[in-house]
Amino acid sequence: MTKQIIPKRRSWQVADSLFASFKYAWAGVVYCAVTQRNFRIHLMIGSIAVALGIYVRISPLEFAVISLTIALVLTFELLNTALEAVVDLTVGERYHELAKISKDTAAGAVLIAAIGAMFVAGWILLPPLLTRSIP
Repeated sequence: MTKQIIPKRRSWQVADSLFASFKYAWAGVVYCAVTQRNFRIHLMIGSIAVALGIYVRISPLEFAVISLTIALVLTFELLNTALEAVVDLTVGERYHELAKISKDTAAGAVLIAAIGAMFVAGWILLPPLLTRSIP
């Protein structure tokens, strides 16, 4: 029995090098930063958390935890944007209850990650901030 080779279906453009792959990935991040208000809000809050960590001199391990938490929230926001684009492509201008469920649950995942990130940042940053004397 001869094995049949089925051609792989691809998107309209395929990265021909590792550099091109990174370029396309970065384009996705830039798209999200330019078009998604919540992504920009998460970037700003993450930057504030990093700045506060520098200010109160948290440990490298605490920086790692905060950095990973920020990355998690931003990743969820990127995935949420991707899912919304695919759903919009599929249903177009029509309303569909399953499209609403998909979009709402993806947004809910971002919300849960953001709430978790706030707790992590609070547990790490609040104690040293509260013990600092205000001049």
